[in-house]
Amino acid sequence: MTIERKLLSTSPSGPASDVAEVFSTHLYKGTGGALTVNNGIDLAGEGGMVWFKSRSVGQHPYIHDTERGIDNMLQTNSSNDQDDFSFLNLGVSSTGFSMNVGEQAYNDSSHTYASWTFRKKEKFFDMVTYSGSGSAKTVAHNLGSVPAMMLIKSTNASSNWRVYHSGMGATKAAQLNNNEAPQTNTAWFNDTAPTDSVFTVGVGSDMNSTGRTYIAYLFADNSSEDADDQMIKCGSFTTDGSGAASVNLGWEPQFLLTKKTNASADWVILDSMRGFPTKGLDNAKLSPNTSGVEAGSSAFGGSPVANGFSWFNDNASQQYIFMSIRAPMMKEPEAATNVFAVNSRGNSAAAAAGVVYYSGFPVDLALEKNVNQVTPLGANDRLRSGKKLDTTTTTAETTVSGDKFGSMGGFDVRVLSAKTEKLAWMWKRAKGYMDVVCDTRAFTYGTLNHSLGVVPELIIKKDRSRTNYWDVLPNVSPYDYRYNLYLNDTQAISGPSSAYWNSAPTDTSFGVHYGNDSSSNGDNFVFYLFATLAGISKVGSYTGNGSYQTINCGFSSGARFILIKRTNAAGDWYLWDSVRGIVAGNDPHLSLNTTAAQVTNDDAVDPHNSGFIVNQNSPTNINVSSGTYIFYAIA
Repeated sequence: MTIERKLLSTSPSGPASDVAEVFSTHLYKGTGGALTVNNGIDLAGEGGMVWFKSRSVGQHPYIHDTERGIDNMLQTNSSNDQDDFSFLNLGVSSTGFSMNVGEQAYNDSSHTYASWTFRKKEKFFDMVTYSGSGSAKTVAHNLGSVPAMMLIKSTNASSNWRVYHSGMGATKAAQLNNNEAPQTNTAWFNDTAPTDSVFTVGVGSDMNSTGRTYIAYLFADNSSEDADDQMIKCGSFTTDGSGAASVNLGWEPQFLLTKKTNASADWVILDSMRGFPTKGLDNAKLSPNTSGVEAGSSAFGGSPVANGFSWFNDNASQQYIFMSIRAPMMKEPEAATNVFAVNSRGNSAAAAAGVVYYSGFPVDLALEKNVNQVTPLGANDRLRSGKKLDTTTTTAETTVSGDKFGSMGGFDVRVLSAKTEKLAWMWKRAKGYMDVVCDTRAFTYGTLNHSLGVVPELIIKKDRSRTNYWDVLPNVSPYDYRYNLYLNDTQAISGPSSAYWNSAPTDTSFGVHYGNDSSSNGDNFVFYLFATLAGISKVGSYTGNGSYQTINCGFSSGARFILIKRTNAAGDWYLWDSVRGIVAGNDPHLSLNTTAAQVTNDDAVDPHNSGFIVNQNSPTNINVSSGTYIFYAIA
């Protein structure tokens, strides 16, 4: 919720919308036995649907829902009627679902799985069962808005899945269980578009046959809702002459279901947990109309951006329908532990969660280093999964195929080993706190959109494609967007100059100046955006007093992470954290701009409940009299 809502404990428009309460992509490794998935979705109280698909072995995709009874299964790649899968002992709860049987399509200990959970909610998702009549009829629903997409299937007889989509209209239907192009038949929906209270089925065994029972899954389109409340959109697009398209949703998607409508082609599901990266990297595709395993390819597909998604490397004039769900950047986190963690490699918590570095949440940005050795400090993020940047150099990104962001509770690297000297600092993207943006240069200067929801106070930029400095837009006092620092260097602040950043950032965009080197046109860039969020993070500045002083961040239990850089003279980017020690005595520190091992024999910072204390000593010089500094701290 916003800070105003926290202070007032109320809002004229009610509680803040949160897509995480109604939709989840949850990945898991099979256990072969008892499995509990806590995805935060109340299936027991509100009802909903879970769509299962094995990622690593060829198995049918299955749907279970609370409307038909959670034990009943439907295959989305088959015309078969529903089957009783009570042997799974599938159960629902207020926080997800569970099962306690090993089954190759759901829970084999040798394989990995994806689950997509949709909770019933007005203007998002609804489920309706009805009986066929053999003649045109209307069916009532509780979606609370006009359905933009419907999946309909007979539950007691063999029949195709029929798909209504507003992008095709009521005279056409696609089939979810095969790759055929949509067909025209005015009888299926009686040539009648749905309304906000009913939908119409005509005649035909797939939709409305006497003696048959049916299930309809209804998905909304929030285009007419307030921008802050939008969670789902359905639409269509056509590729241009180069086989590309750009779809403006007004927000970044975390889930995308697409189907080509002018030719035969598989349905495709992309999601940010498995791999929905920036353009040029491998998408992780699953097709609900096949039993195929997950396939990755950068040759064709979609890529998320802050206000929608792009489609690329297709043929010209290809027509698609889609359903998209908003990324979970709608609500501010309630606790810093939900969005930031520091942990050593392979410790007991990581081993229990089956990850290399344990965080307790899906990681969007990770820094990793062996703190006791002269080694680079690597920066990895979900949008560039499998690519690493070194904060200590100007070099381009490198491929590290073993670094993965597919865990619900941590960050995976190449080798699982218990090495306490190897640490990862891990962030989760969240409204008002932190965001990641990728871009391919197509201009010298301009603006880029972001999803932070507030004005970013610290922006870090790196050219991924070539040797170039890490640029930093700092929150100096007085603020001026024309100043710049280099993350990989000790230099004092540079500027003011229009050569660094194009314009002051806003709560939706920030200015970029890529420079006048036309040879870098087409280069890929990544930006990390940070902001102050009351009680959770603080971006700020201070002036040294030559002895010691308390830096009040508004925290209640002190800082777990501290980053400090002197701005009016040369100085390292010093990093402290509570895992290695922010204590009354000596505190180990690292420098983001050097490969050096941590320094353990000086007392530069001390703990304080409101934030932290800086002490002046010569090894770090983080409190020189009249010296100016910027800092970033996390509670």
